[in-house]
Amino acid sequence: MAMTVLQPGFDGTAPPDWLRHALAGGLGGVVLFARNVTGPEGTAALVAGLRAEKPDVVVAVDEEGGVVTRMEAATGSSWPGNLALGVADDESLTRGVARRIGRLVAAAGITLDYAPVVDVNADPRNPVIGVRSFGSDPGLVARHSAAWIEGLQSAGVAACAKHFPGHGDTVTDSHLALPTVSAPRELLERRDLPPFRAAVAAGVRAVMCGHLLVPHLDDVPATLSRAVVTGLLREELGFDGLVVTDAIEMRAVAALAPAGEIAVRALAAGVDAVCVGRSSERGESVYALRDAIAGAVRAGVLPEERLAEAAGRVRSLATWYADHAAARAEALAEPGEAPHEGLGQVAAGAALRATGSAVPPVIRAAPFVVELVAGQTQAVGRARRLGLAGALAEIVPGTTGIEIHAEDELAGPPGQPGQPGLHRLPGLADPSRPVVIAVQDAVRHDWMRRLLAEALAARPDAVVVETGIPGPPAGRVYLATHGGSTASARAAARWLTGRDGG
Repeated sequence: MAMTVLQPGFDGTAPPDWLRHALAGGLGGVVLFARNVTGPEGTAALVAGLRAEKPDVVVAVDEEGGVVTRMEAATGSSWPGNLALGVADDESLTRGVARRIGRLVAAAGITLDYAPVVDVNADPRNPVIGVRSFGSDPGLVARHSAAWIEGLQSAGVAACAKHFPGHGDTVTDSHLALPTVSAPRELLERRDLPPFRAAVAAGVRAVMCGHLLVPHLDDVPATLSRAVVTGLLREELGFDGLVVTDAIEMRAVAALAPAGEIAVRALAAGVDAVCVGRSSERGESVYALRDAIAGAVRAGVLPEERLAEAAGRVRSLATWYADHAAARAEALAEPGEAPHEGLGQVAAGAALRATGSAVPPVIRAAPFVVELVAGQTQAVGRARRLGLAGALAEIVPGTTGIEIHAEDELAGPPGQPGQPGLHRLPGLADPSRPVVIAVQDAVRHDWMRRLLAEALAARPDAVVVETGIPGPPAGRVYLATHGGSTASARAAARWLTGRDGG
């Protein structure tokens, strides 16, 4: 049973020998990342190889749409993320997008999608949730969480609401340190818990527990808290499905104790599956976790009936997946859509919001595009995207641009020796060319706001496109996409050039 409750990641695009042996020996789950995905056919072959060893293995993936995509990591998501869907505020649209994502995941034979994010983004400075949330209004987030879950599960793929009890009111990335949510219980009840209640009511099959310290609930991280997992989620919210941890190598909990102890404490708290994002080359880390769990049972630290209950919930999820084969077949029989057309573009276009007096088209000649790019969080991982310059180049030949990252010389403090100055970029200095400045969560980055101000001082006629959480409008036209997916970039480019945004 100790192997049944583990969901490890692995390296490579084919199952390594250690993983095959572990599956044959009862390993209950596997999680895929961008490093494992090679396109639809390759990923389906990979999953088939996993199922050849254990037909009922729970195969999981993080496929949120928007900035967090594994299945489309090479190109960026064809679907806007949650914030865009929340801004569009059409539940049928959200349900339809989630069903299309379900088709994408189902085609690969995947059981469980670690989505949607149902956190309420209460702090615009949040470094890891942001556009992954449907918004800052609990009622809106609850409605769209339920719609997303219904859409995904209608395609025969299990959904997973995350990150319980709510990761929205933090300014710390739990990949790097332990965030604290200081809100009193009354505020948690009013703000953070309604989307989880809505998810449970919608029949969500899994919930992911966040690595969060919530002092008004317990003095240990939520993942390790019986008061949070069993008392609040199970007994108060009435959830009886699979509870899975966020990856246990994340520093929020990895800094507190060895991985084996974290796994045992999570299971004792009421968690059913332990996600391990990284495994050692020959799987030694997975077997070490198995041994730690088995040893805790023998020592009486982890009740055997608790482990049996957790393993039973893993098997129940696998049974649910098997029982919904007809739903997957029906979804997969629906007509496909080109990445630059269809519902993804409709949804991304519906989320665009412009401030300024100009009416499309605002770009009438080949523009110069300056993209100020923030560092990606570990949640985003290796996912690439079609940037705004690329999206505009698809429509306007001759478009050129430059990407500036936080670590680049231009992004450093003004006055550094040898720093050329943003205003001296040839594209900005050419008055015959329109200028577009794309920013990503400028509200969170001092260096980005400084460079934006410098660019607008040189070109006050520039158009500004915000691909993250919107801030104060700037530029001749300020266009907020509410997401940084490929779908959103194409929608912005179509709007700027007067093309059909949908």
